[in-house]
Amino acid sequence: MTELLVGTKKGLFVLEGEPGSEFEVKARAFAGMPVEYAMRDPRSGRLMASVTNAFHGPKIFYTDDPNGEWEQAQGVALPEGGDEALERIWTIVAGEDEQTVYAGGDPGVLFESRDGGLSWELNRALWEHPTRPDWTPGGGGLCLHSIVPWPGDPDKLTLGLSAVGIWLTDDGGKSWRNGNGGISPRYLPDDAPADTIQLCIHNVHRAPKQPERLFMQFHGGVYRSDDAGENWTSIADGLPSDFGFPLVVDPDDPDSAFVIPLVADMDRVTPDGCVRVYETRDAGASWTPRGDGLPSEHAYLTVLRQAFGRAGGGDQLELYFGATSGDVFGSGDAGATWFSAASHLPPVFSVRTSA
Repeated sequence: MTELLVGTKKGLFVLEGEPGSEFEVKARAFAGMPVEYAMRDPRSGRLMASVTNAFHGPKIFYTDDPNGEWEQAQGVALPEGGDEALERIWTIVAGEDEQTVYAGGDPGVLFESRDGGLSWELNRALWEHPTRPDWTPGGGGLCLHSIVPWPGDPDKLTLGLSAVGIWLTDDGGKSWRNGNGGISPRYLPDDAPADTIQLCIHNVHRAPKQPERLFMQFHGGVYRSDDAGENWTSIADGLPSDFGFPLVVDPDDPDSAFVIPLVADMDRVTPDGCVRVYETRDAGASWTPRGDGLPSEHAYLTVLRQAFGRAGGGDQLELYFGATSGDVFGSGDAGATWFSAASHLPPVFSVRTSA
């Protein structure tokens, strides 16, 4: 049985089912409110959700039972007296020790919890970084949306920010440096500085069994790093478009990754009205479209950044993605064939499994 946590414009939906059949709605929470992201901590089983309330702003809630009471976590706030407001919590990620959890948000903020998500503190080193006055938001804001731990080493962390590039730490977040070598921002003028940090990262994931390898979806580019995010190589050849947001890496195979291309920044829909997931099994040297069971004509879907998740790995890899149309699609055979897991939901913001 697979559990899907689906964050939508109108609440959180907890779905359960088996690959190949429609999933059942087992719980709904935060009715009518945008749930940007939800995850189940694999260490404790605790559920956490980022909820953006129109009156109270973005908050993180937690529970052990999605049909029970949700508690609001403490400390999810910016320092008092400043000019900036907390706009959104984009992602929540379990750390590499027993209790650490990370959350990333807008305006380019990293929150850390040392008690499993019950209370949070702002990472001051990133918040007070000397380059922050020069940080530029992307089209969706100043988003810290990708938090990528290093398996087994809690001191190493990679962040992706829009539009402020890749950030790396080797000392548990006490200091930060950029890792932007090789990224080519075509949207900047030709005379832009070579060391610019105005880089619109869209998504970053690590290959757990080869942790120095990272895959990245860029604003006009798909890249791979083989040196833990210091430098990047373009791997977009073979895709119908190098623009998109969703990205999944097979945790059992560092050569395998999946993307869902969109036409372009001004037309954020699936190319040619045909929904396809593109798969590489050779680290980006080639790409293969997978669409058996997906809409193949007049289907102009938009799949958002966090709306592509997976369960298991290798021969047992399951893939799931949701669209702003309210549809959720799944594959129980690593993308070879697809089925409809849910329909008629509100616009989907995020899809995560409990794996």
